[in-house]
Amino acid sequence: MRELTSFYTDAFVIAVKSILEHKLRAFLTLIGIIIGVAAVVVVGASIAGLKTYVIDRVSKVLGSEHFMITRMASTGRMSDEEFERKNRRNRRVTWREFQYLRENCQTCSYVGAQVADNADLDRDGVEMPAVSIRGVTPEMLEIESKDLEEGRFVTAQEVESSAPVTVLGADVRDKYFPVGSALGKEIKLRGVPLTVIGVEKARGSFMGSPMDRLMYIPISLHTQLFARESGIQVHASALDRDKFPEAMDEATVLLRNYRKLKGSEEDTFSLVNTDEFNSQMDQFTGAIAAVVIPITMIILVVGGIVVMNIMLVSVTERTFEVGLRKALGASRKQILLQFLIESALLCICGGLVGLLVATGVVALITVIAGMTMTITPGYIILSIAVSSSIGIVAGLYPAWKASKLDPIVALTQV
Repeated sequence: MRELTSFYTDAFVIAVKSILEHKLRAFLTLIGIIIGVAAVVVVGASIAGLKTYVIDRVSKVLGSEHFMITRMASTGRMSDEEFERKNRRNRRVTWREFQYLRENCQTCSYVGAQVADNADLDRDGVEMPAVSIRGVTPEMLEIESKDLEEGRFVTAQEVESSAPVTVLGADVRDKYFPVGSALGKEIKLRGVPLTVIGVEKARGSFMGSPMDRLMYIPISLHTQLFARESGIQVHASALDRDKFPEAMDEATVLLRNYRKLKGSEEDTFSLVNTDEFNSQMDQFTGAIAAVVIPITMIILVVGGIVVMNIMLVSVTERTFEVGLRKALGASRKQILLQFLIESALLCICGGLVGLLVATGVVALITVIAGMTMTITPGYIILSIAVSSSIGIVAGLYPAWKASKLDPIVALTQV
């Protein structure tokens, strides 16, 4: 055991000395490995960052652990046949059905309702077209995790009385009330003066669409201002994360029972939830990784070819050394391992430098783009494992060639 340990220690020391004696050559050799590892890690961090960014934006729009029941909805693309079938079969969700779910869903923490339409605003000649007008119940504040910059949200009493009040999105507030507080001021919607009772915090944009170009009003007032035939959306959240699937199942069963659907009959409504979107994001980012990561791996393969070429040069340069070691009793296996260790160490060093480069690039992109990018352990392990594997593979032929040298012939190559 002591002899074995001593051999590997000596081999490691010799490999380090060989690399340090030719620093510039080693660096130029490893440029491909460094760039390849950095590319893999940066791409992996970008994919993870994209997923985190989108899910974070979705949670700001929809809230977390939240599902919705409505007449027609889907997180993915429906085929034409499926759309036609659901369009014929599905029925609009009514206010009474919302009240029934709110009163009977035991695993739901909140059950709210919402409808949405667009309208053009005009205040003192200042126009703002295509503003999203959301008719809501007070529960939507908690379900969609809304943050208010000032004021309050719609109350149950205001929904019952169809009170002419509104909560503004940040874009609408900035357009009409850029100076001072907007609370208590009036803005007209389809000729009806509404009193501003709150302003939502700015949420930015999502996929190029603004999330602050909106107004919230009581859902009962919305039904008076807009003629709707497609029903309402029922939104709900679970008591806790573990009860989320149970809450969806309970809400589905309750609505099926209310509509007197038999066990074999298909649902006459659609249910979508944020978890489905998250799983779709997993599939989307996984598909990107499956295409992009192998492409970046090509850089590592090219780097491995360069390493093999340099190792062949190294064997040629050290022919006398190999012959001397063989003459002193070194076996073919020891010579083989010596060059394999040197090749693997060379590539591992390149992998570590590549990780440092990737860390710097990721930090720079995070600052410039404002999107949090995460270097995941999986990509770190992958890049180091691949770079060391390439080092071993690239060193196999040069090491085998070195181990096959005839000591007598090798000693004559001075």
